[in-house]
Amino acid sequence: MKFLVIDDSAVDKKLMFSLLTQLGHQAEIGETSDNLVEKITTGGYDAVFLDIVMPDQDGYKFLRNLRSNSETAQQYVIFYSSKKTPIEINYGIKRAGADDYLVKPATKETLSEVINKIK
Repeated sequence: MKFLVIDDSAVDKKLMFSLLTQLGHQAEIGETSDNLVEKITTGGYDAVFLDIVMPDQDGYKFLRNLRSNSETAQQYVIFYSSKKTPIEINYGIKRAGADDYLVKPATKETLSEVINKIK
């Protein structure tokens, strides 16, 4: 499978990239949310891992932009965040529109569980 990781934290990007490649997947890194809608449109990603707290544009707003664009509206998006309360997770999925949610830091096990849900 092919994934895009959008996160402003170098540590979290490196961890996610490492875990995805160890699990046999292709992974690409997005530095910030700038100019990534086009990359997602043409990239053929099975899913996008999206951080919520970023300096240029938060993940909620970025996801709204994806969902409002007919070319990216159906992109499978997984919030990847340190926000971990049930209220925050519920908001991310039910209100913000993410397809799934993964709490930082990911492990091979938690990442595999999320990936196995992708259809």
